Amino acid sequence: MHEPEITEALVAAHGLTAEEYARILRIVGRTPSFTELGIFSAMWNEHCSYKSSKKWLRTLHTTGPQVIQGPGENAGVVDIGEGLAVVFKMESHNHPSFIEPYQGAATGVGGILRDVFTMGARPVAAMNALSFGTPDHPRTAHLVKGVVEGIGGYANAFGVPTVGGEVRFHPSYNGNCLVNAFAAGIARTDAIFYSAASGVGMPVVYLGARTGRDGVGGATMASAEFGADSADKRPTVQVGDPFTEKRLLEACLELMESGAVIAIQDMGAAGLTCSAVEMGDKGGLGIRLNLDAVPVREPDMSAYEMMLSESQERMLMVLRPEKEAEARAIFEKWDLDFAVIGQTIAEDRFLVLHGNRTVADLPLRALAGEAPEYDRPWVAPPPPRPLGALPDLGPIDALKALIGSPNHAHKAWVWEQYDSQVMADTVVGPGRGAGVVRIHGTDRMLAFTCDVTPRYVRADPLEGGRQAVAEAWRNLVAKGAMPLAATDNLNFGNPERPEIMGQFVLALRGIGEACRALDFPIVSGNVSLYNETEGRAIDPTPTIGGVGLIARPGDLIDGRPEAGMALLVIGETRGHLGQSALLWEACGRAEGAPPPVDLAAERRNGMFLLANRALVAAATDLSDGGLALAAFEMAEAEGLGLTLDPADLAVLFGEDQGRYLVACGFDQAEALGVAARAADVPLTAVGRLTGDGRVRIGRSVAEMAGLSALYRNAFASVLGL
Repeated sequence: MHEPEITEALVAAHGLTAEEYARILRIVGRTPSFTELGIFSAMWNEHCSYKSSKKWLRTLHTTGPQVIQGPGENAGVVDIGEGLAVVFKMESHNHPSFIEPYQGAATGVGGILRDVFTMGARPVAAMNALSFGTPDHPRTAHLVKGVVEGIGGYANAFGVPTVGGEVRFHPSYNGNCLVNAFAAGIARTDAIFYSAASGVGMPVVYLGARTGRDGVGGATMASAEFGADSADKRPTVQVGDPFTEKRLLEACLELMESGAVIAIQDMGAAGLTCSAVEMGDKGGLGIRLNLDAVPVREPDMSAYEMMLSESQERMLMVLRPEKEAEARAIFEKWDLDFAVIGQTIAEDRFLVLHGNRTVADLPLRALAGEAPEYDRPWVAPPPPRPLGALPDLGPIDALKALIGSPNHAHKAWVWEQYDSQVMADTVVGPGRGAGVVRIHGTDRMLAFTCDVTPRYVRADPLEGGRQAVAEAWRNLVAKGAMPLAATDNLNFGNPERPEIMGQFVLALRGIGEACRALDFPIVSGNVSLYNETEGRAIDPTPTIGGVGLIARPGDLIDGRPEAGMALLVIGETRGHLGQSALLWEACGRAEGAPPPVDLAAERRNGMFLLANRALVAAATDLSDGGLALAAFEMAEAEGLGLTLDPADLAVLFGEDQGRYLVACGFDQAEALGVAARAADVPLTAVGRLTGDGRVRIGRSVAEMAGLSALYRNAFASVLGL
């Protein structure tokens, strides 16, 4: 097959700079073939090599006695006791979802599930964090509908409960939505599977679905900003099949039980190229592939297409040769392809054969280890505009501005399309704070959450990074869970712009500080850069996915608050309205500094709640919308009325950090007060729940029924869904 001539334009089209291509020429010692150029492009793009972010990722807190495997594998692994581990990760599928929302979101779910079960874990929970443009933008409703249907279509059919997530709207996402997918699974600590190949002459085996032309160049596309031609990139979006993935899960777990697996790797970004190179590099071995043996679903596929295809539901494995017949029988039983397509070799070579021709012969370690690593220039962002006058609103009108916005309205339209009960172990599903799943066969539970406040990060990346971690930590604590570890999904604009790189560097610094202070290590994650269109970047959105352990059934905080219960706030309220949800939703203003995060107070207040959870019927952290929004949501969910004593907007809607709203009986409230004084933790009575169907805030009164109708209908109504 004729291969195109390697020109400057072709190199640029592969996302490689002139300097990077010169580096390739030095490594190879000749002009690369077209297939070799594609392989380098796949391995050296931002999405796979982290060339702009590696330096700063190394500064994160990633270790702890509970951590079995930190960053660097398909997913992080954390010990949860009794011989079990939780395996989890979060990853982005932003660019594909903007181009083709259903398939982009669906394959994002499929990819993150494979990252988990390739480690030997059965998936038990999924979440998602979604960011869209303004509701009145012509593409927003289409994207929301397609993404939500794609997530539900894949996760529901695969059979994993979606237990939580978040959805936001902001003009910065008009040209580039964010779709961040999280998955977690349970594995035995003595049966974790890794991706490092070992042994010379071991068979390299292709597993799963056949290879097609979908997704060719997807990782390179995800490493560039969008322009006017973004719709032309539709062919680089993969197509998923959740039923094939379910069979792949069962076949892989059965294969792992057989003892046949030396190493295993999901074929995700950059497909066969990345999986083969990473397995060889981690094991210090070379890899020889014969593409004639690769199962394909389309005729006349070129070596370039096969190496760069991102067709879904595929795995690559290094196999114990004596187990080949047994392994093949397992995959044939599950009606999946099983093909020996190569072997490990002692030489440092990545050798690819096709049609009796050598189409690639490259030094493997250079592909993986000599990708450029940039220390890009960065500048701190300018300080935000000073906080102006507060809006002239009564507290009920201020509350309506929040609950009538799709950012803070009830999200049932979204999560009712997700199956949250499949597997029958979901204890707390979407819409009630952190999701909680029972560890099957035990009395213990895991809690899951994902959080970030992009307007904080834009205004002050350092403080915003701290706050994202602190909020995730608080959300777990509010369910009675001891936070274990986190994963991150770092969504930013073009790192070649110093102001964007400054956002990234400072946010990472804040994330690292918070993770250390809270003993909340980052064990896995993903960096998604170039999230911008025609020079307009998204707001920096470093999503934090948190996992916590509820060791005993009685530790779960998920009681039903009742009429007559007292409402108390743990933590200090100063009335911080800078960068608040109230300012944005009521006035369209993003002003002032974000609320400062006192990490010592975060830890003290959270540990106080955990130590006294037996006194508390219900709890929620205070974040977006402050006390008023949290208290309204707590009362509305149970069909109760509400009385809040404060009348000051700053006290009601301020977003001071390190705080929890708790509901409890009056005897328990007294006992909690005694404990708070002993622990030197601020505790303030702010109101009570009532049975009269009214919301009283200061002297303002409204019927809960009317507010509830606004809250529950606003999302679909504003978006015209």
